[in-house]
Amino acid sequence: MDVDVVVQWVRTEWTKASRGGVSAGLRNSLPVAFALPHTKAAVHEVFQREWGDFEPVWSEESYSIDRMRLSLREEDGILAVQLQDVMLAAPRRWARPSPVRLQRGEWVRWQLNHRWVRPRDGGWNYEMTTLNLAYGGVADLKVFLGKPTRLVDERARLR
Repeated sequence: MDVDVVVQWVRTEWTKASRGGVSAGLRNSLPVAFALPHTKAAVHEVFQREWGDFEPVWSEESYSIDRMRLSLREEDGILAVQLQDVMLAAPRRWARPSPVRLQRGEWVRWQLNHRWVRPRDGGWNYEMTTLNLAYGGVADLKVFLGKPTRLVDERARLR
């Protein structure tokens, strides 16, 4: 990777069936971060899907940043992080936060959510994306289980 970062994406996906009652309680209690498998600079992705009973499924790790979803700019020991909203789904976010600036040893948690209509049957799907990103490497595998240095919460009320 060009930049010394550890990235963890946590994506939770559900349908209208998990919007209320016991299912909603389960979904709302799901983790937004996990312990890392190692401390090397890498991109980790975890999916928690309703149709998999919200069990965490880890993708194969990567060593490259998806520049369509995440912009990183390093200058003079400061890393500017900007999560891109690439989903063509509601709600559209016209006014976005400025990039978050991190010093080495700091980390950010950035969250946003969406909803969209499934073309095959007209039902609703929902997704919450959480980006956990540490700059300058990590020594603690549980770093993302603690309190972030910076928190950006772009979650909107989804109907």
